[in-house]
Amino acid sequence: MFMPKRRVLIALAFGSLFSATLAAQETPHLGKAISEEQLQGWDLIISPDGEGLPSGNGTAAQGKEIYEQQCAACHGLEGQGGAGVPGLVGGSTKSRPALLTVGSYWPYTSTLYDYVRRAMPPTAPKSLSDTQVYQIVAYILHLNGLVDEDVVLDSVSLPRIEMPNHAGFIDRSQVQ
Repeated sequence: MFMPKRRVLIALAFGSLFSATLAAQETPHLGKAISEEQLQGWDLIISPDGEGLPSGNGTAAQGKEIYEQQCAACHGLEGQGGAGVPGLVGGSTKSRPALLTVGSYWPYTSTLYDYVRRAMPPTAPKSLSDTQVYQIVAYILHLNGLVDEDVVLDSVSLPRIEMPNHAGFIDRSQVQ
């Protein structure tokens, strides 16, 4: 009967000693610091107004082939999505349940560029060139009827495209 309590007390004492030893260390000694050059590959912040967009450009006509190679297997040839993969085209924020897609929900084109650049394709994130990302984004916007296939998108023209749900969000980032 006393044995279980004794084991609990021993475990608590050992845990306290172990915690004190860890707390005495200055750092967890995991990994190593990265260089400024390595950091630049991860510091890819693009603001809603397009600040931070890289050089490069592309049209939907150019993006169609890349989309078919890199995106269609998951998102479908026409951006319709599939089992467990979101659609990119159509949708409505007013339907119940709401169908949130690039065309119906996303407020800024720069958000689309940023997401594709960072996360796509899921098997090789950040593997697309900046120009390929412009081309894919142009094609997705074209599938949503937001740009013609020959419109050239770049760091100046991309943020000028007004998304259908641009007024659907309240920017409170500057509220103190």
